[in-house]
Amino acid sequence: MLFSQARGLPVLTLTEAEEIGVLRSLTVDAASGVVTHVRVRGRHSRKETVLPWGALHALGPDAVLVRSAAAPAEVPAHHELPGLRILAETGYELGTVKDVAFEPETGRVEAVVSAHGEVPADRLLGLGDYALVVRAG
Repeated sequence: MLFSQARGLPVLTLTEAEEIGVLRSLTVDAASGVVTHVRVRGRHSRKETVLPWGALHALGPDAVLVRSAAAPAEVPAHHELPGLRILAETGYELGTVKDVAFEPETGRVEAVVSAHGEVPADRLLGLGDYALVVRAG
């Protein structure tokens, strides 16, 4: 699945099927190559809820089901990947992030998509406000 396909999906509680909002973005830990949190914007408000990946029951093409809508004790820093620069560890610019392919069952990042092609997830090193840093390949 691509981040762009997940964005905007309704987020529902598993037990009550209550819609808590829409998926706004996904938070990635570049060092481990996994999605760690889901950011949900309320349907009728601008309030954002951050849920840990472990709270998800399923993420499919039509909706996201969550076991619990409880916010985690700690919320990690979030860097919006689409539009972010991609830099090789040598400083060479590799373009910008267009999208991110990930496994919806596990949250494992498979690849970062740029205009120059895909960067495999095993090359990810770090992520910050300025850029996504990857191993030179």
